[in-house]
Amino acid sequence: MNDIRNYSIVTLAYWCFMLTDGALRMLTVLFFYDQGFSPVSLAFLFIFYEFFGILTNLFGGWLAQRFGLRFTLTKGLLLQVVALLSLSYLQADWENSIAIIYVLFCQALSGIAKDLTKMSSKTAIKFLIPPDQGTKLFKWVAILTGSKNAIKGAGFFVGGFLLQYCGYQQALWWLAGLVSMVYFLSQFSLPKEIGQAKNKSKLTGIFEQNDAIKILSAARLFLFGARDVWFVVAVPVFLAVSFSWSKSHIGAFMAIWVILYGITQAFAPKMLKYLTKGQAPDAKMAFRLALILVVCMTAIAICFTVHYHIKFVIVGGLYLFGMIFAFNSALHSYLVLDYSDGDKAAVNVGFYYMANATGRLVGTLFSGLMYQVGGVEACLYTSAAFLTIQLLITKKLTCLKQLQPTD
Repeated sequence: MNDIRNYSIVTLAYWCFMLTDGALRMLTVLFFYDQGFSPVSLAFLFIFYEFFGILTNLFGGWLAQRFGLRFTLTKGLLLQVVALLSLSYLQADWENSIAIIYVLFCQALSGIAKDLTKMSSKTAIKFLIPPDQGTKLFKWVAILTGSKNAIKGAGFFVGGFLLQYCGYQQALWWLAGLVSMVYFLSQFSLPKEIGQAKNKSKLTGIFEQNDAIKILSAARLFLFGARDVWFVVAVPVFLAVSFSWSKSHIGAFMAIWVILYGITQAFAPKMLKYLTKGQAPDAKMAFRLALILVVCMTAIAICFTVHYHIKFVIVGGLYLFGMIFAFNSALHSYLVLDYSDGDKAAVNVGFYYMANATGRLVGTLFSGLMYQVGGVEACLYTSAAFLTIQLLITKKLTCLKQLQPTD
């Protein structure tokens, strides 16, 4: 009963955080686009967010192993409150250079907060599910991951809505108040010892990963780089410039994309069980899904090049991509926990999400750069290239004889 209670609190905290994370992302892109920032400048605003996410994942797992997952979870929530309140005091009459530096600092806090919260929430499941129940682990990981992405999708809509109807500053105050309530709930309700290792590893242990974790992490890097190269800057700006969509319409589009992506993730175990014959999925299934994703993105890019129903390709094609991407992401999230080494689970997951954050950083930078150079079309082809690299890396994972998933 306590495990269910703790899982519920962790899930609620994660949901709340991701709602504000999605809202903040949309607020930042749309607000600064209105201020005259170029696509490259918009991408630059997220550099510290992603860079400090890399460092946080690298060292956050080690912190959780030593001090427990409650420590890292609550500190992530608290930092998000500070970041949101700090951003609310940005003044419209500041010079661009000063505004950029200030936003970079605040986004760094938010990046640290996001990855502390995510690593803590996902690792907690490892300690709440018996080690010999692979299908059950896949189910609960998929539910948590899928639901949080649906919530984050709602956050995109909330961000666009609040910006349009409440204004930049008040929107951030509402978000900060929401996170504050969940922070106090988590701080005083969760037991301190969740995720603490009996044998504390040295700091250098964060680099001591097994081959499966290393290969899976490399695949994750290019998987999320492929998503963010069009998702972060290119598509929102393209919709505003080419289709003249309003802020709320753009926010709704991005929101629905992430919500459907999250729903697909949550139901991934049920959908994939027919292909795995009721067994927990393995690296071979990850390779098949990666291949389908490459074909999908390449087809979208080609259709855009030949001007085949541009609006349909962008809207419908990227929704289809999101569904296939969700299967890939859900399977990765399961495999990293299944490949993790007992007490080292937090360190393993932290290393894995460090690669995830690196992929987001690379994708964010390329999103602004490639859009500046060749528009959204260049971003789509870059995404296809990243996915091809991810496919080749995943193929290497299928060759490993060790650490096969359990059931």
